[in-house]
Amino acid sequence: MKKNVLKVHASDNVIVALQDLTKGQVIEFNGNSYTLLEDIPAKHKFFENDMKQGDEIIMYGVLVGKAQYEIPKGSRMSTDNTKHAAEQFKYRKTDIHWTAPDVSKFEGRTFNGYHRADGRVGTANYWLFIPTVFCENRNLDVIREAMHNELGYAVTAKYKSYTHQLVEALNKGETLESVDLSAAIDSKKNRVFKNIDGIKFLNHQGGCGGIRQDAAVLSKLLASYADHPNVAGITVLSLGCQNLQVQDFQKDLKDRNPNFNKPTFIFEQQQSQSEEQLIGEAIRKTFEGLVEVNKIERAPAPLSKLVLGVKCGGSDGFSGISANPAVGYTSDLLVALGGTVLLAEFPELCGQEQGFIDRTYDEDKARKFMHLMTTYNAAAEAVGSGFYMNPSPGNIKDGLITDAIKSAGAAKKGGTSPVVDVLDYTEPAVKPGLNLVCTPGNDVEATTGKAGSGATLILFTTGLGTPTGNPVCPVIKVATNTKLDKRMHDIIDINTGPIIDGEKTIEEMGEDILEYCIKAASGEVTPKAVLLNQDDFIPWKRGVSL
Repeated sequence: MKKNVLKVHASDNVIVALQDLTKGQVIEFNGNSYTLLEDIPAKHKFFENDMKQGDEIIMYGVLVGKAQYEIPKGSRMSTDNTKHAAEQFKYRKTDIHWTAPDVSKFEGRTFNGYHRADGRVGTANYWLFIPTVFCENRNLDVIREAMHNELGYAVTAKYKSYTHQLVEALNKGETLESVDLSAAIDSKKNRVFKNIDGIKFLNHQGGCGGIRQDAAVLSKLLASYADHPNVAGITVLSLGCQNLQVQDFQKDLKDRNPNFNKPTFIFEQQQSQSEEQLIGEAIRKTFEGLVEVNKIERAPAPLSKLVLGVKCGGSDGFSGISANPAVGYTSDLLVALGGTVLLAEFPELCGQEQGFIDRTYDEDKARKFMHLMTTYNAAAEAVGSGFYMNPSPGNIKDGLITDAIKSAGAAKKGGTSPVVDVLDYTEPAVKPGLNLVCTPGNDVEATTGKAGSGATLILFTTGLGTPTGNPVCPVIKVATNTKLDKRMHDIIDINTGPIIDGEKTIEEMGEDILEYCIKAASGEVTPKAVLLNQDDFIPWKRGVSL
């Protein structure tokens, strides 16, 4: 029988509604009866006991808020009666003992990836266009239109055909409703380069103006994408006079990888005879590069070569109960197999700091994490914000009332393994195991940062649905509930709703997710975000984004 409520942790004093509950309904749970004083929508919580003003509210076994006034039991938790509160944190030496999950099912398994000269293995083979300044975005758009269509990478053919048919219907005096989008799908054009998964473009709004720090950070980020194991070659377009000079980018690239040897073509518009000449030469040289990197083929690699980013966005009250714990188990499986996991979104670790500090092997790394967290929060507060303001209106509507609740659920993506390293924004992951990466919680800024630290796949959990993707790192969407999977199946890859429905355990779902990751890394399945060319890229301006 499907349960209608859940208590996540034995010490919690709130109970989660798994289904819509109505005012006056009597809930029998763990030998106790609760008469609901309000409607409790699925994903929301009601209070287990009478609460006094200032009483601590516990969920996931941790402090997530405080009561703002007297609250009778059976009342719904809301932004009115609950305010954010989180435990303070400090460094304390602990003995770390981790029991790894059983990985016998996956031992000896491989994925078919693209092997790079430095020993890393990509899950995709992309050519990357990089502008050093926003002034080159238009030129990139022209090149994208030319190359995507002709080489078979465009995803807009059906919509162009649909628009054409609408024009024809208008001219014939027919009703527009008679035109069927599904009938407008043209046969897929065969790709010219069979071993190249895509041509990607890093359009951005930086490189000049603003403060010099922004250009410096952007340069390191662009260098990290050029060096990414999923990238086979790059074309760089520069105006010439911008803050982010080509030589700055080249220095950052050399500092990151002294042995960088991918095909690289650099063009500076102010040194060109004309825009036409610039674009024409960029297309020709890139085409020559594509011919060469198309010779690279997939080959078996151990699962230890996977670098998995874990992310949640469009989160809901089920995120910390279904999708995130399942992804967390996947993370533990991969760590036990010698792989690398990247957990970012520092605003969504608020209240969970002590747990990660206690799981960090190296004291210097633990203190680095503490410094990054406090500095980031202080910078956000300096511009009128703070971690406590992280939950979005959508988060709150679907049960994530405080940042501490959101964070407690978000942290589940990191599993239980020890922390081996702490990385600032754009720093590369070099140690197998769980790495903490400093990024905002914002969906695109976070995925941008994870790819910058070397993620070759990203598991992205969502309860509300989001079309977020990444230009160089395949993003796999994991739904927290079956309703979302059915409603937005065109963007969802994996559904963890069976956990909520009592049909699967977290461990079973975690193994299923790893199986999907192996197929995606091998090119056997293509995540929806990749199929739809959801190539989102937003560099982070430090301190002004949550």
